[in-house]
Amino acid sequence: MNELQQITDDISKLTIVHEIALNSDFKLQAASFSPKSLENRVKETLHKAFWDSLEEQLSASPPDYTRAIQLLQEIKEHNQLRSQIDEALDMELIRQEAEHGALDIHGLTVYVLGTMARLCAPIRDEEVRGLQSLTDPAQLLREIFRVLGLMKMDMLNFTIQSLRTHLQDHTVQYERKKFQELLDKLPNSLDRTREWLCKAAAEVSVSSSQLPSHPAVSGSPAAHSPGAVSSSTTVPSLTSVLNRGYMNLLCWEPGQKEYPETLFMDQARLQEVQAQVNQLTIIAAVLLVTSGMCGSTLCGSPGFVARLKRVTKVLLEGLSCTRYEEALEDISNQVLQEVSRTLSQLGYAAFTTDKCASLKGQIKSIADKGNAVRLVVEYRWSQVARD
Repeated sequence: MNELQQITDDISKLTIVHEIALNSDFKLQAASFSPKSLENRVKETLHKAFWDSLEEQLSASPPDYTRAIQLLQEIKEHNQLRSQIDEALDMELIRQEAEHGALDIHGLTVYVLGTMARLCAPIRDEEVRGLQSLTDPAQLLREIFRVLGLMKMDMLNFTIQSLRTHLQDHTVQYERKKFQELLDKLPNSLDRTREWLCKAAAEVSVSSSQLPSHPAVSGSPAAHSPGAVSSSTTVPSLTSVLNRGYMNLLCWEPGQKEYPETLFMDQARLQEVQAQVNQLTIIAAVLLVTSGMCGSTLCGSPGFVARLKRVTKVLLEGLSCTRYEEALEDISNQVLQEVSRTLSQLGYAAFTTDKCASLKGQIKSIADKGNAVRLVVEYRWSQVARD
């Protein structure tokens, strides 16, 4: 059990370092639970019990300062405030004053608030000022701790930003070391990674051992499936295998298989790239179909191509590839409207009914992954990516 916990901690640390190095917007966030979750109900119940108890103690006659002293001790231990308020919060003196009924909670909290105001980030100024209007000592202490929690998170995120450049310089060595340690502990934990790389190696070997019968189809990233490789086939280079493997990730079908274990941390980023590639592929295919139907004169009209790109991109924005068919229906209508408007502006005759139907049909057929124009575009970007 201890070893499993250690492995979990190592993976968590590795994930955080990796995210800090690659994600410039990375920030630590306070843990939050759903309002109806068991965790949130337990947290709220315990917090309410503590603060209600504090309020009851301070309202007693004479006041009981037991919990208040505990909180002042916690405030003193807060890293940002420790050096500033070490002398002011003399805990032994505070206990003596409490025993003799002479403890000035208000005066101490005013000093703490002043120190917080000097140390907090500008974004917290308003919240700290808001604390100064609170008169109930129990509520004030509660809010002080809430804002101190926010200040602690601010300082952690500031430290992360400050250290990001240094971390980026050393993250490769750190991740390689941690990865090897995890692999030594779990030697059989990379089955999907092995399968992913073997598939890519087989495809590269097949590609290099035979000429494609049709460049648009056989050259596309997902064109080959792993098969038997002849004994005369040369061993593919590691770079070519990795290139093919990453190209295959750009064609990863939703729910096809689980991602390789070594890429779990980057799955969201890779899927975002995949979505962008898919969108650009559809846009390029729409432009190719339209230019083939309309000719160079119409496509050379100022702003015509830019307008087609803009309307196509807008209609594809945020859609998964499973919804391209319905999007291309709308795109075909918008493209036809733009073509008709431009033809009219240039003084050309409008398209016949048959030609309009043909243009719309060809655009809608781009939703088919086997569409010839789409495959040509996929082949071209795969060649560019490999080069």
